[in-house]
Amino acid sequence: MSISSRFAVGIHILTLIELNKEGVTSSEFLASSVNTNPAVIRKLMGMLKKAGLIEVHPGIAGAKLAKELSDITLFDVYKAVNVVQEKELFSKHENPNPACPVGRNIQNTIEPLFTAAQLAMEKVLRNVTIEDVVKDIATKDNIC
Repeated sequence: MSISSRFAVGIHILTLIELNKEGVTSSEFLASSVNTNPAVIRKLMGMLKKAGLIEVHPGIAGAKLAKELSDITLFDVYKAVNVVQEKELFSKHENPNPACPVGRNIQNTIEPLFTAAQLAMEKVLRNVTIEDVVKDIATKDNIC
């Protein structure tokens, strides 16, 4: 199982809004880049707007970033698109057999490991901004 693609698409949306800031970044335009349905993009844009990351106005095509690139971290996007709940990145299997020593103890053994791994990943996401993503893409594609 992997993290929802909403996270990657959210990053894609924010990056494309920045790189297309001279044009109109409509849900149809974004959907063509993501290769998905505009309704999916509109749903994610609603989540990004609610989190204060973008500005959109009903009936008016286009979106713009609500914050500076350097102020939007990948952790902000991760939280905005509801990828996972607090301490729930890793799922544990339900109802292990309590008559078995492993079944009886596995949950308590792996839960702190899973929590530590999620916190470590989230720490990395807090240290990468949309500005970093935009610069990397611009360098790779000779945009700037």
